[in-house]
Amino acid sequence: KMPTPSCRPTIVKKRTKKFKRHFSDRFMRVGESWRRPKGIDSSVRRKFRGKTLMPNIGYGSNKKTKHMLPNGFKKFLVHNVAELELLMMHNTTYAAEVAHDVSLRTRKLINARAE
Repeated sequence: KMPTPSCRPTIVKKRTKKFKRHFSDRFMRVGESWRRPKGIDSSVRRKFRGKTLMPNIGYGSNKKTKHMLPNGFKKFLVHNVAELELLMMHNTTYAAEVAHDVSLRTRKLINARAE
């Protein structure tokens, strides 16, 4: 029997689109990852209407639903069986995710214990 999350509030995201860096659509040399514009004449920094939006604290998630997966659990990275044992007490809050650098032998042991 699979554990179910203890509380499952509706997750509301204020914004799902990524904040793109100003001029990243215009020049190949400018990457898409966000950088704050610092120029004295920058229309984005001065928050002109119709320009790229800047990330700020108002876009933050609800404290109760922050880092929550759509199934209602929070992710927990597991590297060995001992870390999985720790999760057994909190199986209504956290879901285990096996780390990418775990060997096949350890992975099998973790899966066997989880079942």
